[in-house]
Amino acid sequence: MSSTAGLVIPCKAAVAWEAGKPLVIQQVEVAPPQAMEVRIKIKYTSLCHTDLYFWEAKGQTPLFPRIFGHEAAGIVESLGEGVKGLEVGDHVLPVFTGECGECAHCKSEESNMCDLLRINTERGVMLSDGKSRFSINGSPINHFVGTSTFSEYTVVHSGCLAKINPLAPLDKVCVLSCGISTGLGATLNVAKPQKGSLVAIFGLGAVGLAAAEGARIAGASRIIGVDFNPGRFEQAKKFGITEFVNPMDYDRPVQEVIAEMTNGGVDRSVECTGSINAMISAFECVHDGWGVAVLVGVPSKEAMFVTKPINLLNERTLKGTFFGNYKPRTDLPSVVDMYMNKKLELDKFITHRVPFSEINKAFELMVKGEGLRCIISMED
Repeated sequence: MSSTAGLVIPCKAAVAWEAGKPLVIQQVEVAPPQAMEVRIKIKYTSLCHTDLYFWEAKGQTPLFPRIFGHEAAGIVESLGEGVKGLEVGDHVLPVFTGECGECAHCKSEESNMCDLLRINTERGVMLSDGKSRFSINGSPINHFVGTSTFSEYTVVHSGCLAKINPLAPLDKVCVLSCGISTGLGATLNVAKPQKGSLVAIFGLGAVGLAAAEGARIAGASRIIGVDFNPGRFEQAKKFGITEFVNPMDYDRPVQEVIAEMTNGGVDRSVECTGSINAMISAFECVHDGWGVAVLVGVPSKEAMFVTKPINLLNERTLKGTFFGNYKPRTDLPSVVDMYMNKKLELDKFITHRVPFSEINKAFELMVKGEGLRCIISMED
């Protein structure tokens, strides 16, 4: 047992009090973990666009005050009752979705959409008792997607923690707990391109470049990047992108351009923007007979996808994916091992680093669209 087990831990956290306003670093109290929960010491966290989206509170019900953050790596400090498979001192990745191991989804080899621990952006409390583990002077502070990693200590359901190789550098592998794994898995687990395949990636942000990294690892012969920002092409080459297409350069649908470039269409496409037009283009640019398109980006709830049924009848396949079809506890350790074995390159995703005291700089960088991932060191 750790010396702090069972005690309330005072620590620093970056608290969001209002939508779009700078986070405030202040002391919070973090309660001990309850049944099936784990308290962890966050070592490194990074900023994902999902944090930015809910911090801006555009298009969803705002929930403040709140501690954001969900891409991180840490060390187990103490365990709640009933937790199995984890010990104090274990190195872990907290994940916004989970794996209870008991529901039909967890027992299925095809699904990673756990009934109990699936992402819930509107819940600001823990599952076991409907209460927050964070407080300031007795007043509760809301959690975010069950992780809240913008805090030196946080409490997470044990099913949302992946135990990883203790030799893995936490300041690198922390990016695997959300966006990078999402794009990587969309390609490797869902699109499954064969060696020599032609692949198109729509959207060259961090998730799209992770999808391109997956195509590179799979041995694709051509990886076509599609984006409105030509400034992204040079950086995208590091991730295996061989050609760049800007839809704005053409007066016809980009799927027609890609079909012409590839003698009928690509073998696989991965869409990482959330744009309905990009989704339609990603589907319609794959080759008939065997082409597979995978949708990763999240559109608005009211958005409608429209295509001609003949596109399906001509044996094109359309798939969606959630977190790259990775089961967090079962699969993420092997993704970390891919990095440790030098099969997966993570360093090129990390473009900025800031100390925790300057966390608002990470938000400024993302708002400006600068860089891919900014690592926030909790101890600097």
